[in-house]
Amino acid sequence: MTESSGPAPRTGTGSGPGGSADRPGGTAAPPRGAPGAPGDPAETLGRVGRSWTWILGAALATLVPGVIVLVWPDETLHVLAVLIGLYLLAIGVFRFVGVFARDEAGERLSGLLLALLCVLAGVLCLRNPLQTIAALSLIVGIVWLASGILTLHTALAAKDLPHRGFVLVAAVLGIVAAIVVLALPTESATALTRLLGLWLVLLGLAEAAVALAWRAALHRAGLTSAHEATAGPPA
Repeated sequence: MTESSGPAPRTGTGSGPGGSADRPGGTAAPPRGAPGAPGDPAETLGRVGRSWTWILGAALATLVPGVIVLVWPDETLHVLAVLIGLYLLAIGVFRFVGVFARDEAGERLSGLLLALLCVLAGVLCLRNPLQTIAALSLIVGIVWLASGILTLHTALAAKDLPHRGFVLVAAVLGIVAAIVVLALPTESATALTRLLGLWLVLLGLAEAAVALAWRAALHRAGLTSAHEATAGPPA
């Protein structure tokens, strides 16, 4: 999860068309279709990914499946595999959009690989031949381990990250959840359901805390939703 030190105003230095002389206050207008231009798809996705509401949406995508599998722990392994598969697909979409909120190429690449891993894992969970307890545990454990390690590295390496503790807690929870799922074999679908449901709820709550912490940081900085596009969020 990364965050820049604050919003950076974009100003133009040229005096020709599109330069500072053509706009009030000396603000440059990016050429249409150029990176950062209002109509640029990457800039649009980046603006969405930098919103605290998008981060909260990712938390709900984790929390809701956890609550469902805990409320109905006696469902079959097929139902559990479908729920986990849909959860991983949704998280893959959230991760993919979050990639465009990153500034560094290395961070974008790692985020893109993690999004791809989530989508592939979701597809594998939805396939009938792989609906076994061992296979489902292995898929979920690998995804959580990769996500937790990446989040932990980013939390430690990012400069001026507000509420770093919340991000670290979310990362550690992901790593511990992965180790528990991978190291402790389950003998029944009911046991696996309760285990995965519990960790999904804990992870969802931790991610929701990160989203609310990011919202509080934006308010303290005096940023409105229109200015969130210039500040990097936890990812």
